[in-house]
Amino acid sequence: MLSALQNRQCAQLIYGTGNLAKLSSMKTALAPLGIQIIGFNETGAPLPDIVENGGTPLENARIKALAYYDVLKRPVFACDSGLYIEGLPGDEQPGVHVRMVGGKRLNDDDMIEHYSAIAGRLGGKAAARYMNGICLIMDSGRIYEHFGDDIAGEPFYITSVPHSRRVPGFPLDSLSVHIPSGRYYFDGDCVTGDVGIFDEGFRAFFRKALAESA
Repeated sequence: MLSALQNRQCAQLIYGTGNLAKLSSMKTALAPLGIQIIGFNETGAPLPDIVENGGTPLENARIKALAYYDVLKRPVFACDSGLYIEGLPGDEQPGVHVRMVGGKRLNDDDMIEHYSAIAGRLGGKAAARYMNGICLIMDSGRIYEHFGDDIAGEPFYITSVPHSRRVPGFPLDSLSVHIPSGRYYFDGDCVTGDVGIFDEGFRAFFRKALAESA
């Protein structure tokens, strides 16, 4: 648990995202630390024009966090993810461009169609993993970053047959299959891997960063 001093210093952190599902997920992960998380849209500030041209999730997280901090001048953090699929050539890996294909930004339905087709090309399913980066800016002199296995997702299968369930903002959940059980994550109690890894990994990052910034 954070000290009283740390809680006063970081009573509120802004998450630079407009994705409500990601915002809710991060609030749940950080609730045990007593950190209040609000989304950028709740600040009333104008949304900055951000060009996410980094080559890795960490580079894009840094680009976004710096852009949000320039607008707000308040503690803010941003995250970014990259998807890597076993069996795809390097030049076809989604990486940080999970939603961008051929210069077009895919909506949730487009993503389900696109990635189920990739799985079909690879025999009906393909092992995949998300790698994540995070950048927290307390002020111009205190910037903290992380890109590691503890905030990376566990390997899972992308399948060519979508599940009927949909979660807005997380379209690939409808294609995600738990490798050990062979079941969709939506269909059982096997949804334990990513949740635990992500939550504890992000909590460890914020504990360390906020302790150093105190």
